[in-house]
Amino acid sequence: MAYTAAAVKTNNFQLNRNAVRFVRNYLQKNNEGLVKIKQRSRSPFRTMDQVFKKYGLPLQLKYLAVIESELKQTAVSRVGAVGPWQLMPATAKILGLTVTPANDERKQYGKSTKAAALYLRDLYSEFGDWLLVMAAYNCGPGPVYTAIHKSGSRNFWNLQAYLPGESREHVKKFIATHYYFEGNGSVTTLTKAENIKYSKMLMAEANKQKGPVPVRQEAWYKNDLEAFEQSIAFGY
Repeated sequence: MAYTAAAVKTNNFQLNRNAVRFVRNYLQKNNEGLVKIKQRSRSPFRTMDQVFKKYGLPLQLKYLAVIESELKQTAVSRVGAVGPWQLMPATAKILGLTVTPANDERKQYGKSTKAAALYLRDLYSEFGDWLLVMAAYNCGPGPVYTAIHKSGSRNFWNLQAYLPGESREHVKKFIATHYYFEGNGSVTTLTKAENIKYSKMLMAEANKQKGPVPVRQEAWYKNDLEAFEQSIAFGY
């Protein structure tokens, strides 16, 4: 069942208070369009899931294609970005796609998603924060670094005012779309700090199940936590 603006539930993943109003308004305003996209999403989502799983990336990244192109293979932006992932010609070629009048692989779900996955993976390696990755996917890394420098923060909610307006909205649209399709958030809708806090909470819950922790095992659990923080950031 589609998720609507009637009730924005946070469940296990806390929806940042700065996003609540935007998510509610966006879902209410765009519900009809999102319903139509959902009706034709099964096949492209299946392809995207296979690609993201292969590269060890969160499957929820597929919702970025919803706000990029409404999952349309023939989508073309005013600046020449094409396909479900709205890749520019130069970027697409760097990522290994063929871009010619006779064969534009940006329009193919499988190949374009592979290119997007490689780009998103590189951006995550650069920023270590999925919300900053979403912003950089829209405007490029440069403006994100500028926002980080001007704000003195790497937290999206603190630096968003220094991002281009379209990129700021882009991140929030992703969060809202994610909530529409899943009724909840994920590692991709949290800042790095929120992900670490969430992973520590889960590890604490896991440790409760194990019972009291002997002193000699504290180092083992610390290593477990570090590994868990890394894995949850990628949605494993």
